[in-house]
Amino acid sequence: MSAFGWLAQPAVLPWAALLVGMCIGSFLNVVIHRLPRMMEREWQAQCAELAGQTPSPQPRYNLMTPRSACPACGRRIAAWHNVPIFSWLSLRGRCAACSARISFQYPLVELLAGLGAAYAAWRFGPGLAALGAALFVWFTLALAFIDQETGYLPDDLTLPLVWIGLIVNLNGAFVPLRDAVIGAAAAYLFLWSINAAFRALRGVDGMGYGDFKLYAAVGAFLGWKLLPLVILLSSLVGLVFGTLQMVSARGGWDWKFKFHFGPYLAFAGIIAMFWGAQIMQRFPALRFAG
Repeated sequence: MSAFGWLAQPAVLPWAALLVGMCIGSFLNVVIHRLPRMMEREWQAQCAELAGQTPSPQPRYNLMTPRSACPACGRRIAAWHNVPIFSWLSLRGRCAACSARISFQYPLVELLAGLGAAYAAWRFGPGLAALGAALFVWFTLALAFIDQETGYLPDDLTLPLVWIGLIVNLNGAFVPLRDAVIGAAAAYLFLWSINAAFRALRGVDGMGYGDFKLYAAVGAFLGWKLLPLVILLSSLVGLVFGTLQMVSARGGWDWKFKFHFGPYLAFAGIIAMFWGAQIMQRFPALRFAG
């Protein structure tokens, strides 16, 4: 057995994946917070250039720089305060310097990322499928939280996720490569067609192009046969939670409420990733004809 061969043992791998996943979740919190702001800074610079103006110099800002700091007091976060979940619990959800409240989203993302990786390791065992499933969970988690907060589904996440899905299926980790390619294309074209019809009727887009790309990524991982299940699950969950959000947004029914479909696509994709085959066996009517 190699020096790290013990990590692949069935009794160890899920626990190791849990720890790695929680650490990845800590980084995902940085991505969720900073990537939309990086996009907005880039758009502002492009607009200034198009207007013939020289963009004003700004401090360097990316996923690594500057170091994480409290948004309330600006004090840099100590290394031990970045320990996933446990640091939030030890600080009782407040900044160590100014006692400003720290959002519960931070430990939640870390926990979900860890549990997703652990379950992927337990479900698929050591190999490419477990890694692919963990990557799928991590990417879709980040996309879901970003979309819910900002309405963005960044190409920097959706497009790599499509390619990762195709690559892990080169040797059929989840589905044959042919099914993965058809799944990616069919998913994109399905939502694109619905949006085109909506735009023809109403004169505005009914959803963003990021939704098309996220659904294409789901198809690249899971193939075309699970697409009906994913769209059904995402629509049902979106209908329930979207209606609740519309009603509670301003204390009454709000027809102008902006509905973000990405989180529900992400949720449905994760469900289909781990339990789609069992659901399809139980409800064969969800299968495509033939």
